[in-house]
Amino acid sequence: MKTQFEFQTDGPGLYEFTDQVAAWLRPRGDGLLTLLVQHTSASLLIQENADPDVQTDLQAFFNRLVPPADDAKMSYLIHTVEGPDDMPAHIKAAIMPVSLSIPVSAGRLQLGTWQGIYLVEHRCRPHRRRVVAHFNADR
Repeated sequence: MKTQFEFQTDGPGLYEFTDQVAAWLRPRGDGLLTLLVQHTSASLLIQENADPDVQTDLQAFFNRLVPPADDAKMSYLIHTVEGPDDMPAHIKAAIMPVSLSIPVSAGRLQLGTWQGIYLVEHRCRPHRRRVVAHFNADR
């Protein structure tokens, strides 16, 4: 069983979509869910969804780790024609997951108590993002 989830992002940040995935899985049984973001400048994460400070701190960390291309530390970058956020977005997507595998039992995601599923937008301007979902039911 396959579907896709589409999101409108408003710039950098973590966009939770656990509830949409859970609703799609509800009538399903046991199996494995695979999610894949179909973009080279966005990522997927399973992360804490109770305290929004976690998301803020993660964003701050990744921005310090990979600053914009117009930062002096990034002067070695060649791919800059799409703006100072583009190549750093590709780097972040290269070091963060772009796919996730999550066990499902009786139609329920087997996430921990404080875990949620997030699309991570790395670009500064709004984008339309697509995540493909595939559920492989146990036989």
